[in-house]
Amino acid sequence: MKKWLMNAAAGLCFLLGIVFAVVPGPSVIFFLIGLTLLAFHYPFARKYLKICQNTLTRGCQLLDKKLAKK
Repeated sequence: MKKWLMNAAAGLCFLLGIVFAVVPGPSVIFFLIGLTLLAFHYPFARKYLKICQNTLTRGCQLLDKKLAKK
């Protein structure tokens, strides 16, 4: 029951992420929440969550460097 509920919540977060990708909103946050919920039970989701975390970390570091130059 708990696994089913977490999967349903993850699916809802992914759907909200898709909606917010089309209309203005926090789509990245909903995608990350959905991946986090899936990562509790599925190893493939852990792999993709780690990739997303590393990509967002590198992007924030690059943005900090560019903003520090100005």
